[in-house]
Amino acid sequence: MGLGAGLGALARFLIVAAVPTVGLAAEFALTLAINIVGSFAMGALKPGPFIGVGFLGGFTTFSALALASAQASALAALVFMVLSFVGCVCAWLAGDRLRGA
Repeated sequence: MGLGAGLGALARFLIVAAVPTVGLAAEFALTLAINIVGSFAMGALKPGPFIGVGFLGGFTTFSALALASAQASALAALVFMVLSFVGCVCAWLAGDRLRGA
């Protein structure tokens, strides 16, 4: 699982390095997009530990969301958290539904 997590974190790093962001909102949007993609993949693939806990665990991150929220105003932090929670849960459900169809 550790190797998978390292590969997932590397994939995330490469995406973040390739996509220019300016400002807290852009950084949050990129973090949210990555987390939603990872949540969708988790639901769609129902992966085992290496891909699920490992790669997708390293690919997605709560810590980047927490950092963006800590640097924002209280209202922006609340919006960030709600969007992240709702977006990721809905993405997982959509992936799960797609897999089950």
